[in-house]
Amino acid sequence: MGHPHLPTTEAVVVAIHEVAHEFDLEMVVTDDIGADQTSRRVSAGAFTVLDPDGSLPHEAFVELGGLPSVTVQVFPEDDAKITVDQVEFHDVPRDAVPAFLRSVYSGLAHVKGKRFPPGYWLIVPLPGDETYRELVPRIMLSPWLARNVRR
Repeated sequence: MGHPHLPTTEAVVVAIHEVAHEFDLEMVVTDDIGADQTSRRVSAGAFTVLDPDGSLPHEAFVELGGLPSVTVQVFPEDDAKITVDQVEFHDVPRDAVPAFLRSVYSGLAHVKGKRFPPGYWLIVPLPGDETYRELVPRIMLSPWLARNVRR
């Protein structure tokens, strides 16, 4: 796991921005700051506004232009949800987000189809033998996903 540690939501957004710049993609960021704004707060009590370190919890939603359609939701709890053409990858460690996006945009990510049991998997290889796999709902094989099928 040779990822640089991305301690804050902001650091992840900066890293995503670098990937967007590298692949010449447009990027739109929506920030939600404060416990009342973020979508989930597993570690905070019901009336807690600050994180234990005294900072406001910060969540960001990033939309990247180009194909495939990609969004990244960065949570205050050290992980992110990356959606590639409606295929959702939950619990991606923050530190893995830039490598994950590079894999998608550089053409390493691909779809593997199986006859038995029938189904398609979106496979996103990362450096260092780390791989993310997610089942593609059959009805959602977008043109980008279909083009990247390998048998």
